[in-house]
Amino acid sequence: MLCNIGKYERVIRGIVGVAVLAWGVVEQNWLGAIGIVPLGTAIIGWCPPYALFGINTGCKND
Repeated sequence: MLCNIGKYERVIRGIVGVAVLAWGVVEQNWLGAIGIVPLGTAIIGWCPPYALFGINTGCKND
C-alpha cells in the first residue's frame, strides 16, 4: 500500500475519527464505532476509495 493521503488531511481525519468515537462513548451509541474508519485511514495514510479513483492528496510515493 502506498500513501495517498496528505499530512493535513491525515490530521483532520484523525481529529474527526476521535471526535466521532468520543461522541459514541458519551451518547452510548454503537454508531460511534464509525469513527474507526477515518482514524484508521489517518494512521495508515492510505484510503481505499482514493486508490480506486487514483486520487492522491499530497503524500509523495517513492
